[in-house]
Amino acid sequence: MIFMNMAASYQTPPSDYNYKFTQMRHVGRLARDCLRMLDRQVEEGMTTVEVEVMVQHFAQRHDLISATKGYHGFPSYCCTSVNEEACHGIPTHRKLKDGDILKVDVTFINDKGWYGDTCRTFAIGKLKKYHQNLLEVAHKAMWKGIEQCKPGNKIRQIGEAIKPYVEKNHMEIARDWCGHGIGQEFHTRPMIPHYPDPWMPDGQMIMHPGMTFTIEPIVCLGKQKTKLLKDGWTVKMVDRKYAAQFEHTIGITEDGCEVFTKWEEE
Repeated sequence: MIFMNMAASYQTPPSDYNYKFTQMRHVGRLARDCLRMLDRQVEEGMTTVEVEVMVQHFAQRHDLISATKGYHGFPSYCCTSVNEEACHGIPTHRKLKDGDILKVDVTFINDKGWYGDTCRTFAIGKLKKYHQNLLEVAHKAMWKGIEQCKPGNKIRQIGEAIKPYVEKNHMEIARDWCGHGIGQEFHTRPMIPHYPDPWMPDGQMIMHPGMTFTIEPIVCLGKQKTKLLKDGWTVKMVDRKYAAQFEHTIGITEDGCEVFTKWEEE
């Protein structure tokens, strides 16, 4: 999940981050497993409220707390954003149709208070070729950013890797939204822009072992401008063209990074 009003504190290097990583690996894999469950079961004709109920039941079965439910008044157990909705969509009784794309953003808290945050875009039925290409580019763009994550690199290198790849494929990145630090708080610094931004205060921050954050670019077929709907949460592309998003929670290690929410086949 993306949220711009983040806690101001930076993450300081822990003397021993093994415990932190053990906890974030645990909750991250459960968040991943929830999306894997949805990948098998979500289909044409379902509503996004039904998708939310599946997420709720998964959390209850695994003794997890939904981080989104009640967060600054957000009413649901997950975010469900369809087609031109970029992010933070509230589940509704709208039925999914053949050719839709559905973004489901799930964040869980385990019994020790650690967070796992991940998002995936699902194809409903058969997609048009350019919509399928959108999903592939968005997924690869996230991994282009993850490949930059290692000790000594700067936060800005993530966006510097993502932007040219997306633009080479004649798409854009929704710039109003960024990744974020995460651990025992939902949203903290550093802010993680998905494009080069000389004004982003955390861009020059050096990555260090023990640092944990999300990478979650929103890639769109049209122009990158977004607007907030009247519900106060759902973000939609102004030109109404489709947008796709993939998100992983990662931790910086001594020689690279660990992706806590990684799917085995990635």
